[in-house]
Amino acid sequence: MNEYQITIAFDDEAQKWYAQNDDIPLILEDSSLDSLIKRVKLSAPEMLEMNNMSHTGVRLLFRMEAQTVMV
Repeated sequence: MNEYQITIAFDDEAQKWYAQNDDIPLILEDSSLDSLIKRVKLSAPEMLEMNNMSHTGVRLLFRMEAQTVMV
């Protein structure tokens, strides 16, 4: 089984969530976290196939990034 870690973070300036993984390659953004996760689940296998990488038995691990703002 191939595992890919998807990094998810919120961009305060753009007011959007984004997800990325350099190995697939994949970068998506959405205003809703739930919608973004659904899009990643649909897009990741397609991107793997387009890049001639195995897209069967894929496991996506989502990692949320927290951002700290100094004031």
